[in-house]
Amino acid sequence: MARCYWTQWHVMFRWEAIRFKMSLSDVGQFGSTPDPWRKIRTHRLRIRLYVAMMVLDQICLLLGFGIGEVVRRQAFTGPLGIDIIFLAAPLYLTLCVMSDGYSRSTLESVEYSVSRSFFAIGLTGAVILASMFLLGTSEELSRLNITVSILLSAILLVIQRVVFARTVRSRYPSTESVLIIMDGPLSARAFHSPHHDILDVQARGLQADVGDPMKMHAIGLILAHYDRVIVHCDPERRADWALILKGGNVIGELAQPGLRELGAVSIGHFGGDPTLVIAKGPLSLPARLQKRAFDLAFTIPAILALLPLFILVALAVKLDSPGPVLFKQKRVGRGNTLFDVFKFRSMRQELNDLTGSRSASRDDDRITRVGRVIRRTSIDELPQLFNVLLGNMSLIGPRPHALGSLAGNQLFWDVDRQYWRRHALKPGITGLAQVRGFRGATHEMSDLQKRLAADLEYVSDWTLLRDLRILILTLKVVLHKNAY
Repeated sequence: MARCYWTQWHVMFRWEAIRFKMSLSDVGQFGSTPDPWRKIRTHRLRIRLYVAMMVLDQICLLLGFGIGEVVRRQAFTGPLGIDIIFLAAPLYLTLCVMSDGYSRSTLESVEYSVSRSFFAIGLTGAVILASMFLLGTSEELSRLNITVSILLSAILLVIQRVVFARTVRSRYPSTESVLIIMDGPLSARAFHSPHHDILDVQARGLQADVGDPMKMHAIGLILAHYDRVIVHCDPERRADWALILKGGNVIGELAQPGLRELGAVSIGHFGGDPTLVIAKGPLSLPARLQKRAFDLAFTIPAILALLPLFILVALAVKLDSPGPVLFKQKRVGRGNTLFDVFKFRSMRQELNDLTGSRSASRDDDRITRVGRVIRRTSIDELPQLFNVLLGNMSLIGPRPHALGSLAGNQLFWDVDRQYWRRHALKPGITGLAQVRGFRGATHEMSDLQKRLAADLEYVSDWTLLRDLRILILTLKVVLHKNAY
């Protein structure tokens, strides 16, 4: 019987492959040779990975409860004399399956995989503890023991999921079969990859014609062999391709090359019409409160501790050259608005560059004797702690630039139009670019581009832990070779 089913299955897929090859004679030439078995192979690969993940999850549960029994020196025997692990394991498996814990998303995203597993083990623990209370077995089984075992299992599951997901991503670049359809003048070579196939539908006249059942049939035979299909076409053919993809039983996408410059982050809706979400807006209220609390927690003690140094530096600046102690300059802040940044004056008053068009250089005749010392040690930046206190700066963030700042001979925003994106967050006294060594004068355009890349990385992925890490690393680069 089993051999009969195997034969039928084998014949079925052989026939699908033959039909696929027959369709090629009607379709025409492809940019790269399509593989009718690619979907089958990727499907089998995913099944094997799901099974492996299930087995590893069960091992983590066994280890977690086993270690819990050893630590608490008590066997977890539940109702009818059954060890509680034999109730927890199938319950976790069921809940994990129901919560999408074994899916393509868990293979592609470490965060998603961990969150699904953590949700399932948490719910498993809640169900077990609630059942113990309702069945009146809390006297036989310690709820503390069960909780310890659940926590140990959760830790092991998180570690296992992280390692497993990263291993899968490194060993298997793609766990889905992808077809790129070219229906226009775009070059297929630009999308060449060994992990997906490319089809040029215009090579011999195949069209996205929703009024021709035979052409729909030919396209359908091809789509059936892929999980995901991406169509590059001219705007006038998008509506037809959209209908084909929606009925093609695939994950269908229409490429929009022009959106790359806009930097769209998602699709939104307003008044019944779809919109492109270009910016995610400010940090959430909890995130803003965390960042502000972090700033004040360090800034207020720092100002109090450094007050004697402020007084000494102020006296030194005043005695060294005529002029005010503080230097104020317009800088670009959050939301691309201007604010006054405070620094200890390090240049001669009559030679101060209010627009920042001329970067300081080694042996710069504008810099005073005291200025040379405080710039070298970054002490000149300390008054910006008061900017943080006022709320127009943060401890950590992209460094604020003067309006006339140049990279080479070009203004910063002329070098790269993405420059303005860095102002989505408050500017900082120090930032990711600075701890990576991108400091000092911007003699070349590449000097700005490196800093900008780091700033955009920080803005797009802010976390409180990253702020703390940058603050610690800043202490290592206070004395830096690029300071004049």
